Amino acid sequence: MAKPIKTRRLVLRALEDSDVPTIALLAGDWDVACMTARIPYPYSEAEARLWMQTLAEGEFVRAVTLDGTLIGAVGYVPNDDRSAEIGYWIGKPWWGHGFASEAARALVRHCFTTAGFQRLTCCHFDENAASERIIHKLGFKRSGSSYAWCDARKAEFPAQSYVLERPMTAMLWRLTG
Repeated sequence: MAKPIKTRRLVLRALEDSDVPTIALLAGDWDVACMTARIPYPYSEAEARLWMQTLAEGEFVRAVTLDGTLIGAVGYVPNDDRSAEIGYWIGKPWWGHGFASEAARALVRHCFTTAGFQRLTCCHFDENAASERIIHKLGFKRSGSSYAWCDARKAEFPAQSYVLERPMTAMLWRLTG
């Protein structure tokens, strides 16, 4: 079992079977699901369990916890070119406290140090200003615009794509992390 990733306030740990009801409840909130590509709406416990059981090979997902309570998830899907696409969501009761930024920053650090990726990508729907702010805080640079699928809304919507190259300081992060 992989070691948890710790931040000042959060612990990013492996998913557990007992997380299913909380994932279904938090990720299944319309305001969360409609801003993600892969979360359907409504989102049942059976769907959350199936998702956990069918993660793609190499896909890395961690529960974001605050004082032991699951409040969201972060993760990445690796590509063949030493890059990965990251994603994240935080349950609505915890919005506005910087938890998404903190968790995503820890994921980025993990991707560049432990996982050894050279480049990360991510995207957000045009209307998701909160995610746009997080992506900019993390240092991602806009790489284009397109349309992206949203399972909750069953359609494609305008989205912005971003890229972040591995910084030279990533080697220092590994030594101090």
